Amino acid sequence: MSLMTIFISPKAFTRNHIATIQWNAIQSWKQLGKEVDVVLIGDDPGVEEASIDLEVRYIPHVNRNASGTPLLSDIFLLARETSISPLMAYVNADIILLPNFLEISEKLLRYEKQFLLVGQRWDLDIREKINFSEGWVDRIQTDLKSRGRRHPAGGSDYFVFPRTCFMKLPDFAIGRSGWDNWMLYEARMNGWKLIDCSNSIDIIHQDHDYAHLPGGQPHYRQQESFENVKLAGGKRTVFSLLDCDWKMKKDGSLTRPKLTNKKILREIEIFPLVTLKSRVLGDAAFAVFHPKKAYGELRRHFSKNQENS
Repeated sequence: MSLMTIFISPKAFTRNHIATIQWNAIQSWKQLGKEVDVVLIGDDPGVEEASIDLEVRYIPHVNRNASGTPLLSDIFLLARETSISPLMAYVNADIILLPNFLEISEKLLRYEKQFLLVGQRWDLDIREKINFSEGWVDRIQTDLKSRGRRHPAGGSDYFVFPRTCFMKLPDFAIGRSGWDNWMLYEARMNGWKLIDCSNSIDIIHQDHDYAHLPGGQPHYRQQESFENVKLAGGKRTVFSLLDCDWKMKKDGSLTRPKLTNKKILREIEIFPLVTLKSRVLGDAAFAVFHPKKAYGELRRHFSKNQENS
């Protein structure tokens, strides 16, 4: 039985650089060993051929939105229904994983029932296929030390959780903004441990452009990103790593985040939302902490109502 299922609906393998970094990412997942079940979902060009080349599972059909973008609700469902792994891991298709990814997740599963592991990434420009022969981890870590850049804390490029969590997702579009922030929000709303693993799990994001997106614009500028935020329940659900209520230390143990002024104020702000479960009080707290933004939202709301009347 596999311990972890790593799943993704990759981009088409039609552009050389995208094909290369996705090949690198999936090969790194396979290096985690036979306890990991890797599944590629979706019939975009080249995905089936890549699954054969990489010797991983393949599911061709996935539900899509009106723009033809795969829906994360169906991707999560298909991954769960076709596996028996106690751990599920959604990982972006350009992310290289290192061996402790599985080790840490497995260790946590022994004493925690409901949680979500997330964390920061490292950015690295990689243009060729990686040589995954013996010593590859040392080689890429050396490269990371000399050329890698720490990405600012914000969302996450991986999500590890027990299969009993996230049983149902809204119909988010994959590869667009908003849904990853909702994952953090949903964990806090359900009282699961939301754990920032930035200090214990190193993941490597391979640089790429946005030519695969409409207009070549970054994902956060896409109309589908705005739709994702709307599906999530609005801007109040846009949570970040700052909203994690636990941190994992290098030895794998858990501790509470350091209570900086920023962290304290943020916890006060989201308390009505995640603890009292009140959207009304959550909106009121947002207005207190962000009066200019709240005023702007109110003006836009009334402007839309006037246009529709």
